Formats: sequence, C-alpha cells, structure tokens
Amino acid sequence: MTASNSKILRARASGNPVIDGNEATFFWEGNHAPQLMSDWNGWDASPRPFKRISPRLQAATAKSVWYCTLSLPRDAYIEYALYDPVTQKRFLDPLNKRTVNNGVGGRNNYFYMPETMPSPFALRRADISLGALTSHSVETKWLRDDYEREIYLYRPPVKEPVPLLVVYDGQDYLHRAKLAVIVDNLIADNRIRPIAMAFLPSAGRWRNVEYACSDGTLLWLDQVILPLANEKLNLLDIEKHPGAYGVLGASLGGTMALYTGLRMPDVFGNVLSQSGAFMIESRDFAPVDLVKHSQSKDIRIWMDVGQLDFLLEDNREMHALLQKKGYNIAYREFVAGHNFTAWRDDVWRGLEAMFPA
Repeated sequence: MTASNSKILRARASGNPVIDGNEATFFWEGNHAPQLMSDWNGWDASPRPFKRISPRLQAATAKSVWYCTLSLPRDAYIEYALYDPVTQKRFLDPLNKRTVNNGVGGRNNYFYMPETMPSPFALRRADISLGALTSHSVETKWLRDDYEREIYLYRPPVKEPVPLLVVYDGQDYLHRAKLAVIVDNLIADNRIRPIAMAFLPSAGRWRNVEYACSDGTLLWLDQVILPLANEKLNLLDIEKHPGAYGVLGASLGGTMALYTGLRMPDVFGNVLSQSGAFMIESRDFAPVDLVKHSQSKDIRIWMDVGQLDFLLEDNREMHALLQKKGYNIAYREFVAGHNFTAWRDDVWRGLEAMFPA
C-alpha cells in the first residue's frame, strides 16, 4: 500500500501508529529512516525497513517522510522500538508516548489493535474491599546468596481460611502485572474464590540458577516460605486439603511453576505457567521427563502463551505431551509476545480456571 497524506496528518496529530482495520502504519521524518523492531517481526532477527513516500504525496516539509506498515491480527498487543542502522542503536519512537518497561533495563513502545484492550481487572477500584500487602525479610537458606530477601504476602479481605498462590518473579507480578489489584477485583466480582499470595522475588543475575528446576528453591519454599505464610496468613490446612495451593510463573518462572507442581503435588495442585520454557539448546528441562514418566498426574495445569512469543512452539509441544499423558491441562494462545503486559492481560483467565468461585 501507499501511505496517504491523510494518514501522515493523523500521525502528526495523534502519533504512531495509525491503525486502519488490520494495518498499523508508522511514520518518520528525516534524511534517512530507521528500521522497525517488534514482536511481530522477531526484533533483532528481521527488523522492518521504512519506505520513502513520494514527494507529491507528503505534506510540505523540509524533511523526507517515510512509512512502514504492518498487517496484524485485530486482537494483537504489540511492543516495538526503532533501530538506527547508522549508529546501530535502538531508541523509542518520538511519535508514540506509550512506553512500558521491557524487563531488561529499558523501555519499549506499545499499542493495542482495535479488538483488544488492557485487562480491566488491572485497574484499581475504589468501591471494593482490598486485600492487605505486607513485606517480610526472610533468610535465603538453600539459595545462591547468603543474605535476607524481601517477600510480600497478600491477605484477601475475608475471614475464612483460603488457599495460597505462590508467585515466582513476584516483584514483576506485583508491580508490572498488577496481580494484587487483579485478584482484588476478581474476588470482589465473585469470579474466583478468595486466595492468599506469596510474592517471591527472583535473584537478579542468579535467577536462571534458582528457576531452572532447582530443588534448592523447592527447599527454600518448603522450609522458609510456607511456614512464614502459615504463620502470617489464614490458610487452608494443606494436610486436610492436599493440593489446594497454587503456583504461578512466567518464562523460566513458568518452568519452575510446573516443576514445583510436579515435585510437590501434595501442596501445589494448581499450576499456572505463562510462556514457560521447556527446552534449551536441544536439551529438555526436567518437567518434560517428569511428564513423560507420568509424575503427579492429579495436578491441574493452566498454560498460556503468545502467538508472537519465541517460546510458542516449545509450549505447543509441552501441551501436546501433557495431553498425550492424560494430564488435566487447559491451554490458551493469544496474539502478543514475551512480556509482562501480555501475561498481565491474560492471567485472570488462569486464575478463574484454577480457583473458581
């Protein structure tokens, strides 16, 4: 397609991208154009070049106008950035003020296509009872470091005993995914039963060590986190309600969530794995072998993954294996990449499946 003058004016007035139907068009003014890097075209793998607009189509300006058009599903959530091939540096789009933490020390631009939107459950409401968040310093016995780590516990606004949800990468789920807000709203709307939560932070550069199917992490969870949660929260007696608790994680945290359920099914019978990683460099992680040997088949599993996620095929293969082995598995794909905004927007579905009202 050829970018029209009206689209250029719309971009100048409202910013990038200009969305019509299933097309998102980005504009740039300058002597040379950047390239577009996004969830849709594999980021560094295949950045999309901009095309120069014919001078007779562009509004009067001293600079050249360039455009780049993506044809996208109408329910897609996309993160992107611009790349200067001259300086070989990535930078934000000056015509899009919407940015989000990319999880690796920078920010991405983002946008939603017309048939999707941010999760309404992530918006704090003034008309409902809220759960209470408390912070606690705990020892890091069995983990890589030898100092205390801060965790957060969430108590729902009810008096009766409740199941516990352990959340890996707790700092990201708490702040970037707004999970406490989402759970407040789901409980208030009677969409899930009340649950308590333990938000466990990852260890920065040691995260891969702790989440790559680590029994050390399981021992820390069993000997430090669960006793504290039982002391500070009003939890269901797990001996009377075996498997009543849940565990949640994303990416390698999703791998660790499934590993936790397979290894501790008497406690964690509800597993939520978002974009989990189950193979790396042609080597299977431990959950694959455990599933092949039908370990802990009585657990319930929720898996979701973006269709633009680099772990999509990994999750499809794991889903097929779980089905083949007869596990209780619910699986969902959505049109987005590998990021906490996508997981935030979809996690309520997994919570409804695992903790129905």
